[in-house]
Amino acid sequence: QVQLVESRGGSVEAGGSLRLSCAASDEAFSSNCMAWFRQAPGKQREGVAAIYTADGASYYDDSVKGRFTISRDNAKNILYLQMNNLKPEDSAMYYCAAEIRGGNWPAAAENPRVALRPKYNYWGQGTQVTVSS
Repeated sequence: QVQLVESRGGSVEAGGSLRLSCAASDEAFSSNCMAWFRQAPGKQREGVAAIYTADGASYYDDSVKGRFTISRDNAKNILYLQMNNLKPEDSAMYYCAAEIRGGNWPAAAENPRVALRPKYNYWGQGTQVTVSS
């Protein structure tokens, strides 16, 4: 059974840091790509960061570049998102995702921007991050 379980998020003041983790089943963790998405109330789900399983290459949305880092612990099957210098606009529900859908994979393999589209087969339950000003 494919499982993705995010850690508890949290509330911080602007400028603070949080680290999210996502414990994944073997099938999810070995899939072609894993990513973090977020969704604020009334907004569409947006890709924050993605990491390719084969080579560990990562890609970030411009809004978080230089502040967020996505990483994998291959020994523990855990995906991380380190978030630094948080801003109020980072407040959202954050989701871990795994395995880009088959039809989208060729494009995603060539263009990392595709990896930030919500075209994944597996999703975690979400965890809330709140940043106060």
